[in-house]
Amino acid sequence: MAERRLQLIDDSNRGNHSHLRPNDLCAFLREFTSGQGWRGGETNQLVENLKKKRGQGGYGYKPGAIAQCAFEIANAVDKQWLATGTLVPIPPSKMRDDLDYDDRMLQVCKEIAVHAGVQADVRDLLRQTVSTHSFREGARLSVEELAALYEIDEAVATPAPNAIALIDDVLTAGTHFKAAQLVLQRRFPAAQIYGVFWARRVFPAPDPAIWLDPGPI
Repeated sequence: MAERRLQLIDDSNRGNHSHLRPNDLCAFLREFTSGQGWRGGETNQLVENLKKKRGQGGYGYKPGAIAQCAFEIANAVDKQWLATGTLVPIPPSKMRDDLDYDDRMLQVCKEIAVHAGVQADVRDLLRQTVSTHSFREGARLSVEELAALYEIDEAVATPAPNAIALIDDVLTAGTHFKAAQLVLQRRFPAAQIYGVFWARRVFPAPDPAIWLDPGPI
């Protein structure tokens, strides 16, 4: 696998992620093209495999996608940071006892530690208290509405983390990151919170033929 470098969300690309603010420290490795499904290229195929549900065609590709996501993040994040910071998966849309609960990002966090070869602090600090449809299935919640569904798992809240990397597969508007950040900041006000994403969403370039074609004359 080719080694990839983290790229920052900054003034040049933040416009695609409407909830993020200039003081949000977020980075990504790949770009996922919206609206194109698996036909959108390698990253789209990997993300689609990562999100596969039990019983869905191609579910056997999911473990490989988890492993590749973890490998790429492990090789991109500073090892010294991994040895001292805390990796926290952004929770899925389902409660932990829901039959459709998908802990893929927790698995990614655990495999990051393995690939990095460090004793990383991996904690499933956040959980969703009500099962909802995922955003890709049409659910649309505000940052505040989503934050109201999150709670801290106090069983793993001690000791208080000093630096947290929220790990997720695709950065879209930034709703999940901001909701998780809000809840974690209330509980751990001294902690620095980062976002690390396997990919960020981008939109396909418009077909120039659409606006160059003069139409019937």
